[in-house]
Amino acid sequence: MDQTATVKGEYSTTAPSLKPARGFRLLHSALGYLFAAAGLIWVLHDLHPAQLIGQLQHVNWWWIVAGMLCDVTSYTCQGWRWKLLLRPAGEISALRAVQAVYTGLFVNEVLPMRAGELVRAYLAARWTGATMLTVVPSMVVERLFDGLWMAIGIGLTACFIPLPRDLQATAQALGLVVVLAAALFVWLAFRRPRSVAVSSPQPGWRLWRMIAALPERLSSALSGFGRTRAFYFSFALSLAFLLLQMLAFWMVMIGYGLRASFWIGMVVFLIVHLSTAIPSAPGNAGSYQFFTVIGLTLFGVDKALATGFSLVVFVLLTLPLITVGFLALSRSGMTLHSIRQEIGATMAR
Repeated sequence: MDQTATVKGEYSTTAPSLKPARGFRLLHSALGYLFAAAGLIWVLHDLHPAQLIGQLQHVNWWWIVAGMLCDVTSYTCQGWRWKLLLRPAGEISALRAVQAVYTGLFVNEVLPMRAGELVRAYLAARWTGATMLTVVPSMVVERLFDGLWMAIGIGLTACFIPLPRDLQATAQALGLVVVLAAALFVWLAFRRPRSVAVSSPQPGWRLWRMIAALPERLSSALSGFGRTRAFYFSFALSLAFLLLQMLAFWMVMIGYGLRASFWIGMVVFLIVHLSTAIPSAPGNAGSYQFFTVIGLTLFGVDKALATGFSLVVFVLLTLPLITVGFLALSRSGMTLHSIRQEIGATMAR
């Protein structure tokens, strides 16, 4: 009797604290799918199959293949960069880092809410012998590096081509955000970190305590490492990573028949990249097409042509990620189900 009462008491204590987080995830997923569906409807409502077939007949596959190779290579570059940024958490081989990156990409393509980011953090923690909390700061630094280079890219583009008025305001806002993020980054890198405890008897609050502890974790990870050669080399690799992705997008544009300069291709890529940063449907389907069409029409591209390109570039740059990512997951010796169970157990502790 006493044991039964204790078990019931434990469930009654923890269950209410878990429901809000679960409800938030469900709401976020529902909104993501709703936006994806609305985006696809808007993109496709005036496209006729005959138009798409006619456009595909003029595709230059040499440019397409070159773009696909650039895209695959970019994620190899990301894995190499991540290997360097993971050094404060533990050593990992470049091959393992690339494998974790591609596994995460595969999960992102088949599951909503960018679940792949959590998966690759788990794999890196497993292979380095570290905890997920010590791995997350390296992923935050990745985003800071990417944001800084993207802001620089938009600034350089504005020197070569006139940006649409709507984009000018967006570029200024992005520049301000990046400056603030860079200032925060420098402050975290050079301040003296303090020890932080994240344990809590309430499992439902553990996620919020982890988020609150992230600045200290980031500061601890950057302390010392932020002044090493590997740190600055990873910053340079971030430029190579983004340039390869921009080249991939632009080459598919050229191959599809969109005769635009590299600078226009870069701006459209950045619009899509930034606009799909918020987790939504698997592979950002719907939102990817929507923002691709929006970006191209800002530069005077016909909507029907932009729509056909948005569908083709999505398929061509997604298929290699799914293929290589599936192989990476199968080589890890784990399944999505087992990874999900172990992540859940880790988060519950």
